[in-house]
Amino acid sequence: MQKSTFVKPLLCLALSVSAASLWPCPARAQEKAATHEAPSYPASEQILFDGKALGNWKRTDFGGGGEAYVENGVLMVDAGEELSGVHWTKSVPSVNYEFELEAQRRSGLDFFCGITFPVGENHLSLILGGWGGATVGISSINGRDASMNETTLTRTFSDFRWYKIRVRVEPTRVQAWLDDERIADVNTQGKTLGLRAGEIELSRPLGVATFRTGAAFRGLVLRELPVRKGSQ
Repeated sequence: MQKSTFVKPLLCLALSVSAASLWPCPARAQEKAATHEAPSYPASEQILFDGKALGNWKRTDFGGGGEAYVENGVLMVDAGEELSGVHWTKSVPSVNYEFELEAQRRSGLDFFCGITFPVGENHLSLILGGWGGATVGISSINGRDASMNETTLTRTFSDFRWYKIRVRVEPTRVQAWLDDERIADVNTQGKTLGLRAGEIELSRPLGVATFRTGAAFRGLVLRELPVRKGSQ
């Protein structure tokens, strides 16, 4: 009797230890997951267009440019004689940030989205649909524009389709995406960066422009990125 009485508690203890190892309590599971989870560094996000008014966007005074206004929740830019567009009137980061938007070509056969953005002390422009509607690239790198440098690509664009476009600027690197495709990845070290000469300079510090083309824009967002050691 004494032997069986002593064995039963030991057996129960062993079973409970085994069960605990198979089914740990939720608190312990969460604590373990938190211990092994990679640290999170969320970006600081700023919505630049609320779909109701231009806000801090201003129509860029290009000669012969089309009108800029809000209609049905989107930012509309009418086709002009040449350049048309808007620019941001507040300060923006010059490095460690992303700018994202969606763009739609409404009319015309040239670039429907030209994003001018700061890169340190300089500026660049990401062009989509230039030189007859199909050229993609960044102007200018080492004095060569989007049609003739390392970023030059050809893509087909359709009217009235929304395209998601994102630009990321880091200390020595500029990247760009079209939908889910990375379309540019430039190591900027030792390279001469600058805008193509002309009225596009009016788009600084951050602007969106078209060329003889009508377009619509939405989802304009700026994200300040955390500084990463050794970012290239």
